[in-house]
Amino acid sequence: MAVPKLVGRLRAADMGLVINTADPASVQVGQRYIAARKLAPWQVLRLALPVKTQLSREEFEVLARAVQSRFGSRTQALALAWAAPYAVECNAITAALTLGFDAEACKPGCAPSRPSRYFNAATVRPWGELGLRPSMLLTAGTVEQTKALIDRGVAADGSLLLRGRPPVNVMLLRTEDAPRRVRMGLYPPAGLLPAVGVNVQIVPAADLATAKRVLMVTTGSTHAPVSPAPDWVNGGLGDHLTSFGGDLFGGHGQGTAVDWIVSGATASYGSVSEPCNFPQKFPHPQVMLLHYLQGSTAIEAYWKSVAWPQQGLFVGEPLAAPFARP
Repeated sequence: MAVPKLVGRLRAADMGLVINTADPASVQVGQRYIAARKLAPWQVLRLALPVKTQLSREEFEVLARAVQSRFGSRTQALALAWAAPYAVECNAITAALTLGFDAEACKPGCAPSRPSRYFNAATVRPWGELGLRPSMLLTAGTVEQTKALIDRGVAADGSLLLRGRPPVNVMLLRTEDAPRRVRMGLYPPAGLLPAVGVNVQIVPAADLATAKRVLMVTTGSTHAPVSPAPDWVNGGLGDHLTSFGGDLFGGHGQGTAVDWIVSGATASYGSVSEPCNFPQKFPHPQVMLLHYLQGSTAIEAYWKSVAWPQQGLFVGEPLAAPFARP
């Protein structure tokens, strides 16, 4: 899979931060993120939203109008400082804010969803060139865990450009779970990428427990294979293909994107409603990895890797960029 060669990435000055004043945890996390990424007052939107997992379309429109009114041409992407709400009816809140709400995705049955113009896009200015702002939920469950997530994201920046550092590992896990293994055909070839010090491994899930310096994990399973926690480097990305990985409170009995974050990853992804097992509704491993390796941020690498993201929730610290040059 070819990806465009890009120079540059999203930076702190490109971000908008949304804080839910009705949620004390959101206020605390937002203040930490403002300090950590040195955001200016014009980059922050504060408003009161219902603190529940799912917004109605009407409740979402309040948020969407406020975002449109607050942020202008300088704001290229958004961080949402809360754990809930994470859905707008059957849409993920990150997709609804970025691409607009799509009622068609809520019809019964398995069907493709709206394609994203940001998929594998040759741009570092998504609002300026495409008229969309990729968004990511900034949460790890609790306030303290989310503060630790923020610290990992900041520490990741440029951390894997050091000469002579030990290699990091990309763990592409084999699975016998037939409905959830559909991305295995998208795995890149195994082997060492000496130019960037990355070792791509295609291995059984059990090998993750003993792997060192883990940069990325991709698998298909009902639960994230993160017990014991992987030996993550700062900026680690991990997700598992299953139906409800974006149901952050585990209401469907499946593992969630937050499980990856709590284990030490810096960004993850999961669907909030039944996506069926279309690989286009989940991150493409090659696209995500290759964008990340050329210096993109976590939000860019993850968003550009999903062709049909309407039901998919992006979670993590958006600006983490371990391969970014100063």
